[in-house]
Amino acid sequence: MPKEKIYRLLGAGRDHYESAVPGALGGHRPRRIYGRLDCRSALRAIARGGYVNNRVFFADEETALAAGYRPCARCLPDRYQAWKRETDLRPTEEESR
Repeated sequence: MPKEKIYRLLGAGRDHYESAVPGALGGHRPRRIYGRLDCRSALRAIARGGYVNNRVFFADEETALAAGYRPCARCLPDRYQAWKRETDLRPTEEESR
């Protein structure tokens, strides 16, 4: 009997966990960006070899956002614009004092 493949996903608390289901979205840990698995920008970076060591995967968009990642401007432009509008409306730390 073949061994079941296990995937390593990042949760909302930024802790990794094992899943029998692959991630629906990919992300880049240092830049805290998430996007589609077929994102051309991410695939170009992977082809260059620098991106792979910092790649993370998410089960869904809610988890990616809860983990503090933002949408990719290239493959998720509408979600990125909505995220940007929302973050532009938040007061800065200095303004909230």
